[in-house]
Amino acid sequence: MFDFEKWSWEHITNLLPEIYKALGETLIMLAVATPVSVFFGSLIGILLFISDNAQISANPVLNKILNVLVSWVRSFPFVILMIVLMPLTRIIAGTSFGPFAASVALSVAASFYFARLVEQNLKEVPRGVVEAAQAMGASPKTIIFKVLLSEARSGLVLSVTILMIAILGESAAAGLIGGGGIGDLGIRYGHQRYMPDVMALVVVILTVLVVIIQMTGNFLSAKLNKR
Repeated sequence: MFDFEKWSWEHITNLLPEIYKALGETLIMLAVATPVSVFFGSLIGILLFISDNAQISANPVLNKILNVLVSWVRSFPFVILMIVLMPLTRIIAGTSFGPFAASVALSVAASFYFARLVEQNLKEVPRGVVEAAQAMGASPKTIIFKVLLSEARSGLVLSVTILMIAILGESAAAGLIGGGGIGDLGIRYGHQRYMPDVMALVVVILTVLVVIIQMTGNFLSAKLNKR
């Protein structure tokens, strides 16, 4: 339980520059990793779905390879994945430290996580809708973009919301190897230097960010839901 007697506004005031910097680093990681993982995760998720049995481009071999790859990457604890990806991170970001470097590992992990969400959303599209499009002579490209993604748009928005919250959570772990961010601030000051007031503030900031993301996602999803 938080001890309010240890709360010190002086700690908070003195750390304001670092708090602003840490919040900015977290937002950078979120802003970089989200679109990258949505793009690549969508590609993988679509391939997973259309290559499955009885789908428009059934390919058992490709489907098996993608399923194994997605499951394999998702099995890695994020901190270990960051360490494994350090050579790639240095090539892409030019360094293995900082929010942009951390965004590389975040993007990789989140892409395969989002791929599963995309696959599940596409599986919820009624089979009859796809069959109707095929009967009218629609090409696979048209079925994917005009039928599947259009029908699944509401669920996909909620999936992006879940993805962003997951990235926000993983960004805290990124601080353990120099990624920075608001989570790292809480670990360094709140935990390692025994400043519970700083830790409490970090929890409040992260909670507010999660609530904003979730409420925005729910609103957009409701607007796009035409069922």
